[in-house]
Amino acid sequence: MIYSMILGFLGVSSPFTYIIIGAIAFLLFGNRLPSVMRSLGRSIVEFKKGVAGIEDEVDEAVRSADEKATAKSSGKTEV
Repeated sequence: MIYSMILGFLGVSSPFTYIIIGAIAFLLFGNRLPSVMRSLGRSIVEFKKGVAGIEDEVDEAVRSADEKATAKSSGKTEV
């Protein structure tokens, strides 16, 4: 019976799941929980900035390749 509860717990996103996760986090981190969450938030923001930077580089590379292909197909020479 306990195994079915554990397996059900792992597969279901219910409010009960979030309460258990919060309780475990509170037990693990206690008074440091606010600073841990703040650090986690900063990490997520930095990760999103890094992903956005990579997306910008890829978009620029695609734009550059398209411009070269357009110039080549129209017979223009690049300087």
